[in-house]
Amino acid sequence: MELTDGAGAASGAVDRPRLLRLLGTADLAWLVERTRRRLTAGQPLTGAVSLADPTPAQRAALERLLARVPGNGRSLTVRLEAVDAVLRRSGVSPNGLAAAVEALTGPVTPLARTRDEAEAAWKRAHAPLDELVASVPALARWAARIRADGLARRLGRTPDATLALLTEVCTALRVLPAVPAVSLPAFAARVLGGAHALDDGTPVATLTLSGVRALTGFREGQGAEWRREAWASAGLLRDELSSTVLTLNLRGTPALDRLAEDGEPCVLTLRQLTRRPPTVTATVVWICENPTVLAAAADALGSACPPLVCLQGQPSAAALTLLRRLHDHGAALRYHGDFDWGGLRIAGVLHRHVPWRPWRYTAADYRTAALRGVAPPLSPLVGTPTKTPWEPALAAAVAELGVRVEEERELDLLLSDLARSA
Repeated sequence: MELTDGAGAASGAVDRPRLLRLLGTADLAWLVERTRRRLTAGQPLTGAVSLADPTPAQRAALERLLARVPGNGRSLTVRLEAVDAVLRRSGVSPNGLAAAVEALTGPVTPLARTRDEAEAAWKRAHAPLDELVASVPALARWAARIRADGLARRLGRTPDATLALLTEVCTALRVLPAVPAVSLPAFAARVLGGAHALDDGTPVATLTLSGVRALTGFREGQGAEWRREAWASAGLLRDELSSTVLTLNLRGTPALDRLAEDGEPCVLTLRQLTRRPPTVTATVVWICENPTVLAAAADALGSACPPLVCLQGQPSAAALTLLRRLHDHGAALRYHGDFDWGGLRIAGVLHRHVPWRPWRYTAADYRTAALRGVAPPLSPLVGTPTKTPWEPALAAAVAELGVRVEEERELDLLLSDLARSA
């Protein structure tokens, strides 16, 4: 707004000294404030505004502005059109009341425009998600959820900080999973420029780990061990020794060969599998969910048992690393687990990471086991249903019959299969 100090004002300029005397006094601050509030809300400067219980000084100030007595009621009322007309006719503010208020209080940005500008800024802040999805389509649903639930917005707090946060997160996710596996601090230093960028509790780590789970299908959970395994599912190792996998009669290193000759189980760490993985010699590798099966196979078959891997529940980073290597080097994988929702969920996680074929783990096998009638009685299903994309009929059968068949109940059949394939 162009301001002037007197009679030589350019056309449209505000005569500031006169404006301060007429409208810029403390006694008319209420009028200026209410006018500005209307401008901010995008409302027209028409109609009346009132002040309850005005002071004599406030009445006198309004009388000087309007050049008339404003009335003697308990409230003070003035029409904004009247103020606008006075300012225009007098030349104090040729462009009227709105220009005068801005000259006194500063530029006014309507709330609607402020909201639009804010939304545009937040949209720009989330732009890295669009670029990520273009290169990693598997993360489309995750990106949409991050937008919808406002997690990045809450962590970043401002558009600029959120843009920087998502830029780092998407930079990391774009190059995951890491193959071969790598130390988490080393990855953070190389990709994000700081070894501690993915430390627990940082906004970058929180969002990146969320994306990792979406990318790898890793289960929900909490706690330090869960976070370690979740990172490891994408090839980022916080601890190479804590993640292990239980095996029987795998060969390919001197230590494994000696244990296989004795038919003794072996626990392999992620460190061993990433630094000196076994040389694959088996054409078929059998996989079970529960260690009871592997222990029974070692007792019953010893060194004659074919290679067997036990998940011991949810697949660990070590188990996934081993099974991916076995599959990549030509071994066929055969899997069996518990017939319940938890078991099917474990099988689904494994299926997302590495192909396998059922080992007595089909809908027909479940129906046979559920109807076999061997004591003790089967227990009812618990937990949340899940899908079985490798065989949709299996989930349908489990839901229909509604009973659990634990892997241990099938032990004789499983050992018979292993004995025949030896």
